[in-house]
Amino acid sequence: MTSISGPDDATHPQSIVYIIDDDEDVRMSLGSLLRSVGHRVQVFGSPHEFVDFTRERIPSCLILDVRLRGESGLVFQQAVAKIAPHIPVLFITGYPDVEMSVKAMKAGAFDFFAKPFREQDMLDAVARALQHHAERLLVESSTIELRGRFELLTPREREVLEFVLGGLLNKQIADQMHVSEITIKLHRGRVMRKMAVRSVVDLVRQAEVLGVKPRMLLRRP
Repeated sequence: MTSISGPDDATHPQSIVYIIDDDEDVRMSLGSLLRSVGHRVQVFGSPHEFVDFTRERIPSCLILDVRLRGESGLVFQQAVAKIAPHIPVLFITGYPDVEMSVKAMKAGAFDFFAKPFREQDMLDAVARALQHHAERLLVESSTIELRGRFELLTPREREVLEFVLGGLLNKQIADQMHVSEITIKLHRGRVMRKMAVRSVVDLVRQAEVLGVKPRMLLRRP
């Protein structure tokens, strides 16, 4: 395993490109190309080295050879989906065929390159992949933060939240929960503050992200 680094890495300090290829010349050539435009690069001679490597939670992408010595890049793609979820995979191969590329793309590959490929095409694809992963990480971080705020709600406040999502008025919620309307107003205010929202519309959007279901009005006999 070789780490390629240098002064140009400062251009993209918060992202990294991984390369897995059993051909050292290919690893070094690709690494040099990416380094020339300022990317941080980490190269591996086998999937096992990638698995054992401690990866940072930063925008990343993986350039993976389809045919590795004794292993299949297409098979390893399935493992990548488990050990490094959502990291974009860009395949390279010297023996392309339509069935292979279709299989890779259906399995979630971000792009597929047949050797020899245009350097600019690879650089453009890497830039898109890193941007895609950056956006994904941002969504994940927001969701984690949102989940943390939701966990601060008491059981009573969560119940009020569900009724609010169901479109019930404070008076209706009070009736359903057998408490006073002023109590519901207090709970509702705490929910809004803890969830850091100013409107029910924003609260609904957050609930959709969290998968919180609305609680509807229960008709009494």
